[in-house]
Amino acid sequence: MIIILAGGKSTRMGKEKPVLKIAGKEMLLWVYASASRVDETIVALSKNTPKTRELCLREGIPFMETPGKGYVEDVQWLLNEFGPFISSSSDIPFVKPSDFYAVKKAFNGKTSLTGVLPIQKVPKDLKPLVYRGYAIVGLNAVGFEGEGFFELENPLLALNVNTPEDLKLAERIARLVRKVIFGWEDLTTGR
Repeated sequence: MIIILAGGKSTRMGKEKPVLKIAGKEMLLWVYASASRVDETIVALSKNTPKTRELCLREGIPFMETPGKGYVEDVQWLLNEFGPFISSSSDIPFVKPSDFYAVKKAFNGKTSLTGVLPIQKVPKDLKPLVYRGYAIVGLNAVGFEGEGFFELENPLLALNVNTPEDLKLAERIARLVRKVIFGWEDLTTGR
């Protein structure tokens, strides 16, 4: 099972991030399109994200509500409710089905995996959270025992859209890579 985490307060952005549009498409829909090609996928909401709830209802996307107490508390609650799962944040719009497949293949259902990129793979304009020479990305596996890193290959996973500047960068990238990576038409030109 894949759970897309979309219940945060979005304090740095100042708006509900999952419903913000990148190249005409809500960010949550970018992530859901990739995840749902790999496994059963639901969206974890909270009282902090009423517009995201409306989007899920409108698009027919399965969702459930967490207590909304904080990231760690909500992930623990989800683990207790659903057992081990793959988690994705709703603000990594360039996650691909192959990224989900890679984590799914590596996950043994017990040991949690934190998705990372070697810092050398991070595009120079991005400023991700770095720990021990790795960029931490929003794609993980959540289990009951221990924790390890899992190296991913997609350099665009380093773009976690947290600020208006990140959103502008994602918009520029989306127009360049959407058709190449995802095969989606450019909504502005119809090509």
